Amino acid sequence: MMSELAYKQQALERELKKVPSLVVAYSGGVDSAYLAYAAHQALGERMLAVTALSASYSARDRQEAERCAAQFKFPHQFIETEELSNPAYRANNPDRCYFCKDELFDKLDELVARLGYDAIAYGVNVDDQSDWRPGQRAAREHKVLTPLLDAGLTKTEIRELARQAGLPVWDRPASACLSSRIAYGLEVTPERLRAVEQGEEALRALGFRQFRVRHHDKLVRIEIAPEELGAALTAEIAAKFVEIFKALGFTFITLDLEGYRQGALNFVELKGPSR
Repeated sequence: MMSELAYKQQALERELKKVPSLVVAYSGGVDSAYLAYAAHQALGERMLAVTALSASYSARDRQEAERCAAQFKFPHQFIETEELSNPAYRANNPDRCYFCKDELFDKLDELVARLGYDAIAYGVNVDDQSDWRPGQRAAREHKVLTPLLDAGLTKTEIRELARQAGLPVWDRPASACLSSRIAYGLEVTPERLRAVEQGEEALRALGFRQFRVRHHDKLVRIEIAPEELGAALTAEIAAKFVEIFKALGFTFITLDLEGYRQGALNFVELKGPSR
């Protein structure tokens, strides 16, 4: 009998073949990378992966997105988005992601109309339904397709399919946009985004794999994955953290003893402290 994962993979293929041609919103993370790969398998040259460039998208993410597209030879191009020109986005309220995705899908709508594609899809999956995701409202308003979700695929299943396909990002740690590191209510600015990006590159250079640099104005809160936290709890690494983050303009440097957890700012700001 067919495995559940194989059944879902076939369901995804059926979803993708429902449209004559497709633009995939492609950030380079595992979800969008597998969606782009699967769309190319189903539609060939009748798909186009599009990556949006802005100050909230790191240079590292751009390089990885470009490398994966080149390796698997699916059609790919970059566009510029201008979410930072929107005061509602810069205000950084809990619905910030809505304005980002609205800007992205506006630009993709224009591209679809200009180039003659039939639809847009993005990489939302089953697990994304359990977190605060205001960007999904923008996707619904723009009638963006959700093939991974419609096929019932979870993040773990997508990683496994990406591994089977040989995608180099199959085990890449989750990586939201840089703005997601800035505490709600603190204005999103190019300077703060650069501080986050440079701080995370420095942590990567120290050998850490899964982490977040959380920007709280003068205070930085460093989250390290629980399994890596022990390596951060030394006087030597503490001194390196101070050196790195003082140079980036922070006054107070803190290490979060609870470790990295996805959506931590959503939990703190939207749900309040645990009891």
